[in-house]
Amino acid sequence: MENIEKTVAQHLLKVKAVKLNAEEPFTWASGWKSPIYCDNRKLLTYPEERKYITDAFVRVIGDAFKDVDVIAGVATGAIAWGIMVAEVLKKPFVYVRPKPKDHGTQSQVEGTIEPNQRIVVVEDLVSTGASSLSACEALRKSGGIILGMVAIFSYNFPLSRREFEYKDIELHTLCQYDSLLEEAVKEDYISKNHLEILKEWRLNPSAWTGIVR
Repeated sequence: MENIEKTVAQHLLKVKAVKLNAEEPFTWASGWKSPIYCDNRKLLTYPEERKYITDAFVRVIGDAFKDVDVIAGVATGAIAWGIMVAEVLKKPFVYVRPKPKDHGTQSQVEGTIEPNQRIVVVEDLVSTGASSLSACEALRKSGGIILGMVAIFSYNFPLSRREFEYKDIELHTLCQYDSLLEEAVKEDYISKNHLEILKEWRLNPSAWTGIVR
């Protein structure tokens, strides 16, 4: 995985998917303030990077989850990745909404899952893990068996690692926070000052509120 981690980090930096703003932090859906934002959807624009990510997902799934029946994508960021992976693997595809829609069939899982089919969930990014694990729970309620999840990037918080272990979901990420910072320093993408801020934030992200002026 080392070569994959390094290459994915380089791709993220190359397409400028990583944005930094310590003075005016980004606010996540969880309410956390962050000096960094990783927008993996930018990778979809670039054919070479898009193919690399898809092939890396296929490789990881082939190594870790050989008995997969269905590929599931988490809406909205991972729908495209899930479809591309399912196409290469010649597997059925479904996707999971953040919550059941409030009209029509009121479905949360779109597509067909047969009872006890083994599912690998594709995610673009894992932060706190709450939305990713919610998607897995919806798939389980639909009758599927979750083999595990693959994601492009994870902030690798202890909190999220514990939650995945508690929910018995095996998580494999192509790249994670420390690897990204390492490459960003090598490529002069971030300054030493930004590096210190990013390390400080990583220690206690839920309590971090930004630079004190």
